[in-house]
Amino acid sequence: MRYKLILESHAEKTKAIVTRNFQIRQSAAKDNPAILSLYPRAFPEEELRPLVTALLEPGEPVLSLIAEDEGEIVGHVCFTRCGIVGGNDPLALLGPLAVSPPRQKQGIGSALIGEGNTRMAEDGVCRVLVLGDPAYYGRFGFAEESGIETPIPIPPEWHSAWQSLALGGEKSAIEGLLDVPSPWGEPDLWAS
Repeated sequence: MRYKLILESHAEKTKAIVTRNFQIRQSAAKDNPAILSLYPRAFPEEELRPLVTALLEPGEPVLSLIAEDEGEIVGHVCFTRCGIVGGNDPLALLGPLAVSPPRQKQGIGSALIGEGNTRMAEDGVCRVLVLGDPAYYGRFGFAEESGIETPIPIPPEWHSAWQSLALGGEKSAIEGLLDVPSPWGEPDLWAS
């Protein structure tokens, strides 16, 4: 899917409009080096490459989307299919999400999340979960999750960061322990 992004800047009473087009598509193995180079630039204080590398392995239940502008990967997101221990509700875990620093605050992250949520809904996922900034993810309709427990307990001060978004409109009650694939089994991903 192609997106048109219009950037506006004000310089000495003139308005310059720059139009940038970017495409969102599912990533391919050839994109992995560029995807992995994106994360240290977007998150210099965190080392997310081992998680991303594991999620991009063939056979993992992951939707990996990239935002590409003129051949350059400027954003990436993963949606990992998961569920509840002993349950059959199809869920997805959003993250990580990264946008190249010079391209942040231009709608790329929003477009990646929107496209991922759409594809997850089309694939039958009933709820997307995320551990992230409530101010950012709240813009997309995510709200604090209280019924689904994280696989590794998160600190109390992060409870508002554990959020979910019901896909398809109705938010049915889902409770239990989140069952995630092995790449998400590292305690540092949940409690650092």
